Amino acid sequence: NFAEGITTSNLGKPGFEKALEQHSAYCDALKGCGLELIVLDADERYPDGCFVEDTAIITSEAAVITKPGAESRMGEEAEISGILSEFRKIEAVKLPGTLDGGDVLRVENHFFIGISGRTNMDGARQLSEILTKYGYTASVTEVGEGLHLKSGIAYLGEGNFISIEGFSRISGSRGIIISDIRESYSANCLRVNDFLLIPKGFPESKKKIIELGYNIIELNMSEFRKMDGGLTCLSLLFI
Repeated sequence: NFAEGITTSNLGKPGFEKALEQHSAYCDALKGCGLELIVLDADERYPDGCFVEDTAIITSEAAVITKPGAESRMGEEAEISGILSEFRKIEAVKLPGTLDGGDVLRVENHFFIGISGRTNMDGARQLSEILTKYGYTASVTEVGEGLHLKSGIAYLGEGNFISIEGFSRISGSRGIIISDIRESYSANCLRVNDFLLIPKGFPESKKKIIELGYNIIELNMSEFRKMDGGLTCLSLLFI
Protein backbone atom coordinates (compact mmCIF):
# COMPACT_ATOMS: atom_id res chain seq x y z
CA ASN A 1 0.00 0.00 0.00
CA PHE A 2 3.01 2.30 -0.52
CA ALA A 3 1.09 4.32 -3.12
CA GLU A 4 -1.57 5.19 -0.51
CA GLY A 5 0.87 7.32 1.49
CA ILE A 6 0.92 11.10 1.75
CA THR A 7 2.32 13.07 -1.17
CA THR A 8 2.23 16.56 -2.64
CA SER A 9 4.52 15.82 -5.59
CA ASN A 10 1.97 15.48 -8.42
CA LEU A 11 4.40 13.10 -10.14
CA GLY A 12 1.99 10.21 -10.43
CA LYS A 13 1.65 6.93 -8.56
CA PRO A 14 4.82 5.04 -7.73
CA GLY A 15 5.42 1.63 -9.25
CA PHE A 16 5.65 -0.85 -6.39
CA GLU A 17 8.05 -3.29 -8.05
CA LYS A 18 10.29 -0.46 -9.19
CA ALA A 19 10.24 1.00 -5.68
CA LEU A 20 11.35 -2.38 -4.30
CA GLU A 21 14.23 -2.47 -6.79
CA GLN A 22 15.29 1.05 -5.84
CA HIS A 23 15.07 0.24 -2.13
CA SER A 24 17.20 -2.86 -2.65
CA ALA A 25 19.82 -0.79 -4.49
CA TYR A 26 19.73 1.72 -1.63
CA CYS A 27 20.37 -1.01 0.93
CA ASP A 28 23.21 -2.40 -1.19
CA ALA A 29 24.75 1.07 -1.35
CA LEU A 30 24.64 1.43 2.44
CA LYS A 31 26.33 -1.95 2.81
CA GLY A 32 28.93 -0.85 0.28
CA CYS A 33 29.65 2.15 2.49
CA GLY A 34 30.54 -0.23 5.32
CA LEU A 35 27.28 -0.31 7.26
CA GLU A 36 25.45 -3.22 8.83
CA LEU A 37 21.70 -2.97 8.29
CA ILE A 38 18.66 -3.71 10.41
CA VAL A 39 15.83 -4.13 7.90
CA LEU A 40 12.30 -3.97 9.29
CA ASP A 41 9.30 -5.90 8.02
CA ALA A 42 6.63 -3.90 6.24
CA ASP A 43 3.71 -2.72 8.38
CA GLU A 44 0.56 -2.47 6.27
CA ARG A 45 -0.96 0.01 8.72
CA TYR A 46 1.51 2.69 7.65
CA PRO A 47 1.92 3.38 3.91
CA ASP A 48 4.66 5.92 4.71
CA GLY A 49 6.43 3.59 7.13
CA CYS A 50 9.51 3.14 4.92
CA PHE A 51 10.46 6.75 5.69
CA VAL A 52 11.94 5.78 9.04
CA GLU A 53 14.04 8.94 9.36
CA ASP A 54 10.97 10.79 10.60
CA THR A 55 10.55 8.60 13.69
CA ALA A 56 13.76 9.30 15.62
CA ILE A 57 16.83 11.48 16.10
CA ILE A 58 19.87 9.40 17.06
CA THR A 59 23.00 10.64 18.80
CA SER A 60 25.79 8.63 20.38
CA GLU A 61 24.12 9.06 23.79
CA ALA A 62 20.40 8.66 23.11
CA ALA A 63 17.61 8.10 20.62
CA VAL A 64 14.90 10.76 20.68
CA ILE A 65 11.62 9.24 19.53
CA THR A 66 9.59 11.78 17.60
CA LYS A 67 5.88 12.46 17.37
CA PRO A 68 5.10 12.51 13.62
CA GLY A 69 3.15 15.54 12.50
CA ALA A 70 0.83 13.76 10.07
CA GLU A 71 -2.07 12.03 11.81
CA SER A 72 -1.85 8.98 9.53
CA ARG A 73 1.78 8.45 10.60
CA MET A 74 1.23 8.61 14.35
CA GLY A 75 2.11 5.20 15.73
CA GLU A 76 5.01 4.48 13.37
CA GLU A 77 7.39 5.53 16.13
CA ALA A 78 6.29 2.78 18.55
CA GLU A 79 8.10 -0.10 16.82
CA ILE A 80 11.15 2.06 16.18
CA SER A 81 11.33 2.90 19.88
CA GLY A 82 11.37 -0.77 20.81
CA ILE A 83 14.20 -1.52 18.39
CA LEU A 84 16.31 1.51 19.29
CA SER A 85 15.96 0.79 23.02
CA GLU A 86 18.35 -2.13 22.47
CA PHE A 87 21.07 0.30 21.42
CA ARG A 88 20.39 3.70 23.01
CA LYS A 89 18.79 5.37 25.97
CA ILE A 90 15.31 6.48 24.89
CA GLU A 91 14.01 10.03 25.10
CA ALA A 92 10.73 11.13 23.52
CA VAL A 93 8.83 14.11 22.17
CA LYS A 94 5.31 14.24 23.58
CA LEU A 95 2.06 15.82 22.38
CA PRO A 96 1.09 18.58 21.85
CA GLY A 97 4.57 18.70 20.37
CA THR A 98 5.02 17.24 16.90
CA LEU A 99 8.33 16.54 15.21
CA ASP A 100 9.44 14.80 12.02
CA GLY A 101 13.06 13.71 11.74
CA GLY A 102 13.16 15.14 8.22
CA ASP A 103 13.02 18.59 9.82
CA VAL A 104 16.21 18.04 11.83
CA LEU A 105 19.58 18.78 10.24
CA ARG A 106 22.70 17.89 12.21
CA VAL A 107 25.83 19.92 11.51
CA GLU A 108 28.59 18.49 13.69
CA ASN A 109 27.31 19.12 17.24
CA HIS A 110 24.61 21.64 16.32
CA PHE A 111 21.07 20.76 15.26
CA PHE A 112 18.91 22.97 13.04
CA ILE A 113 15.22 22.25 13.67
CA GLY A 114 12.79 23.27 10.95
CA ILE A 115 9.31 24.52 11.77
CA SER A 116 7.02 23.09 9.12
CA GLY A 117 3.60 21.59 8.55
CA ARG A 118 4.89 18.50 10.39
CA THR A 119 7.05 20.01 13.15
CA ASN A 120 5.68 22.61 15.55
CA MET A 121 7.39 24.94 18.02
CA ASP A 122 6.56 22.74 21.00
CA GLY A 123 8.15 19.71 19.37
CA ALA A 124 11.20 21.77 18.46
CA ARG A 125 11.45 23.08 22.03
CA GLN A 126 11.29 19.59 23.50
CA LEU A 127 13.96 18.27 21.16
CA SER A 128 16.20 21.26 21.87
CA GLU A 129 15.90 20.70 25.62
CA ILE A 130 16.74 17.01 25.26
CA LEU A 131 19.76 17.69 23.04
CA THR A 132 21.04 20.36 25.43
CA LYS A 133 21.15 17.76 28.23
CA TYR A 134 23.72 15.84 26.21
CA GLY A 135 25.91 18.83 25.39
CA TYR A 136 24.56 19.70 21.93
CA THR A 137 23.24 23.03 20.71
CA ALA A 138 20.12 23.65 18.65
CA SER A 139 18.34 26.44 16.83
CA VAL A 140 15.00 26.83 15.09
CA THR A 141 14.42 27.91 11.50
CA GLU A 142 11.29 28.27 9.37
CA VAL A 143 10.98 25.77 6.52
CA GLY A 144 8.51 27.82 4.48
CA GLU A 145 7.81 26.04 1.20
CA GLY A 146 8.57 22.34 0.98
CA LEU A 147 7.76 19.36 3.14
CA HIS A 148 10.78 19.20 5.44
CA LEU A 149 13.95 21.12 6.19
CA LYS A 150 16.08 18.36 4.68
CA SER A 151 14.00 18.43 1.50
CA GLY A 152 16.09 21.49 0.65
CA ILE A 153 19.44 21.18 2.40
CA ALA A 154 22.04 18.59 3.36
CA TYR A 155 25.27 18.80 5.31
CA LEU A 156 28.00 17.05 3.33
CA GLY A 157 30.73 17.19 5.97
CA GLU A 158 33.99 19.17 5.94
CA GLY A 159 31.97 22.36 6.43
CA ASN A 160 30.15 21.97 3.11
CA PHE A 161 26.42 22.08 2.35
CA ILE A 162 24.19 21.61 -0.65
CA SER A 163 21.00 23.64 -0.47
CA ILE A 164 18.30 25.44 -2.36
CA GLU A 165 18.54 29.22 -2.32
CA GLY A 166 15.93 29.50 0.43
CA PHE A 167 18.25 27.82 2.92
CA SER A 168 21.38 29.77 2.03
CA ARG A 169 20.88 31.50 5.40
CA ILE A 170 22.05 28.21 6.94
CA SER A 171 24.69 27.17 4.43
CA GLY A 172 26.10 30.62 3.71
CA SER A 173 28.80 30.46 1.06
CA ARG A 174 29.98 26.99 2.09
CA GLY A 175 29.36 24.44 -0.61
CA ILE A 176 26.69 24.39 -3.31
CA ILE A 177 23.64 26.60 -3.77
CA ILE A 178 21.09 25.16 -6.21
CA SER A 179 19.66 28.00 -8.27
CA ASP A 180 17.91 25.85 -10.90
CA ILE A 181 14.55 24.75 -9.49
CA ARG A 182 14.67 21.67 -11.73
CA GLU A 183 17.60 20.42 -9.64
CA SER A 184 16.16 21.24 -6.21
CA TYR A 185 15.51 17.57 -5.37
CA SER A 186 19.27 16.98 -5.47
CA ALA A 187 19.62 18.90 -2.20
CA ASN A 188 18.66 15.73 -0.34
CA CYS A 189 21.96 13.84 -0.15
CA LEU A 190 23.22 11.36 2.43
CA ARG A 191 26.78 11.26 3.75
CA VAL A 192 27.84 7.78 4.88
CA ASN A 193 31.44 7.35 6.02
CA ASP A 194 33.66 8.29 3.05
CA PHE A 195 30.84 8.29 0.51
CA LEU A 196 28.07 10.66 -0.50
CA LEU A 197 24.83 9.18 -1.79
CA ILE A 198 23.16 11.47 -4.33
CA PRO A 199 19.93 11.13 -6.36
CA LYS A 200 20.35 10.27 -10.02
CA GLY A 201 19.34 12.68 -12.76
CA PHE A 202 20.73 16.04 -11.67
CA PRO A 203 23.88 16.69 -13.71
CA GLU A 204 24.69 20.22 -12.53
CA SER A 205 24.59 19.32 -8.85
CA LYS A 206 26.52 16.11 -9.52
CA LYS A 207 29.26 18.06 -11.30
CA LYS A 208 29.61 20.54 -8.43
CA ILE A 209 29.68 17.77 -5.81
CA ILE A 210 32.43 15.95 -7.68
CA GLU A 211 34.38 19.21 -7.91
CA LEU A 212 34.30 19.38 -4.11
CA GLY A 213 36.08 16.02 -4.05
CA TYR A 214 33.39 13.68 -2.75
CA ASN A 215 33.18 9.99 -3.61
CA ILE A 216 29.63 9.71 -4.91
CA ILE A 217 27.17 6.86 -5.24
CA GLU A 218 24.32 7.82 -7.56
CA LEU A 219 20.93 6.20 -6.95
CA ASN A 220 17.64 6.33 -8.83
CA MET A 221 15.02 7.62 -6.36
CA SER A 222 12.18 8.28 -8.81
CA GLU A 223 9.51 6.20 -7.06
CA PHE A 224 10.27 7.60 -3.61
CA ARG A 225 10.33 11.12 -4.99
CA LYS A 226 6.73 10.58 -6.11
CA MET A 227 5.89 10.10 -2.42
CA ASP A 228 7.88 13.15 -1.23
CA GLY A 229 10.74 10.91 -0.08
CA GLY A 230 14.49 11.15 -0.56
CA LEU A 231 17.78 9.51 0.32
CA THR A 232 17.86 10.56 3.97
CA CYS A 233 14.25 9.47 4.55
CA LEU A 234 14.80 5.73 4.17
CA SER A 235 17.23 5.09 7.02
CA LEU A 236 18.29 5.97 10.54
CA LEU A 237 22.06 6.10 10.99
CA PHE A 238 23.70 5.16 14.28
CA ILE A 239 26.32 7.85 14.82
